[in-house]
Amino acid sequence: MLLKENLKKLLEEKLKKLNKLRPLSKSLVDKLKEKFEIEMTYNSNAIEGNSLTLKETYWIIQQGITVKGKPLKDHLEAKNHKEALDYLYELIGHKRASTISENLIKTLHSLVIQDIDKRIAGRYRDRDVFIAGTDHTPPSSFEVPIKMAELIKWAKNNIKKMNIVEFSAILHHKFVHIHPFEDGNGRTGRLLMNVFLMRYGFPLVIIQNNDRQKYYRVLAMADKGNYKPLVNFIAQTVLRSLNIYLDTLTPSKEKEKWITLAEATKYCSYSQAYLGKLAKEGKIDAHKIKRNWVTTKEAIQKYVNEHKKK
Repeated sequence: MLLKENLKKLLEEKLKKLNKLRPLSKSLVDKLKEKFEIEMTYNSNAIEGNSLTLKETYWIIQQGITVKGKPLKDHLEAKNHKEALDYLYELIGHKRASTISENLIKTLHSLVIQDIDKRIAGRYRDRDVFIAGTDHTPPSSFEVPIKMAELIKWAKNNIKKMNIVEFSAILHHKFVHIHPFEDGNGRTGRLLMNVFLMRYGFPLVIIQNNDRQKYYRVLAMADKGNYKPLVNFIAQTVLRSLNIYLDTLTPSKEKEKWITLAEATKYCSYSQAYLGKLAKEGKIDAHKIKRNWVTTKEAIQKYVNEHKKK
């Protein structure tokens, strides 16, 4: 098991809570969907170098406003990503997302790239590429169809055998490792990962631009066969989405009160740095808001009590 046991249990508990709240109010679902679509579009594009801010992304995809001084390509990337997310939600809604195929992957890529370069949209690359800032060299272009067929076979053989978070994280890495398209691989890979996480019942999972360096680092470790850091990094992003959903959907009296790690030190003998270490390792219920970790008084007390027993 690559996923840490305590993090696995935490995800199961949170998903169980969310499932108990289902079916969800349509107005709340629409509100959350809009929030997550804007956030996902902003972060996924920003990781790839898009210059739009979160607010500018909102203006473009929800208000249809053109942002002065920003490249046309950045505008098109935002609109394309929103369309790809709409397709993703449609797939989940029609329960057609449980199988993986090259057609699904090409469709996602085509939506991501469609207005930017129609020549390469949904088509495997016909030239060799290199990725700046990494030791990894993707396979040559003539190997891409073979590698993609192997990926589909691996996915079909493992989806029912593995924990869904582990499966989705490894699938994401295997896809970007092949780097089958000339452009848009990262965005397509993150969408593909979400197809399976959301099909299982998790909310849309967002890798934040603030975590870009760590994201690249755990992908590089996976390049060398060490998948554990990547799996647990993705698990933390899943936990964050669950916490946001539960915080929005839970009645006020039952809401968890999120506090900073500095505030959390009042309820234990641990330093803020040590609590940060516990948060990163998934040993306490915590998630990031921008660059800062937040947790709850109950999560700290639970960890302290369990530690005393041990």
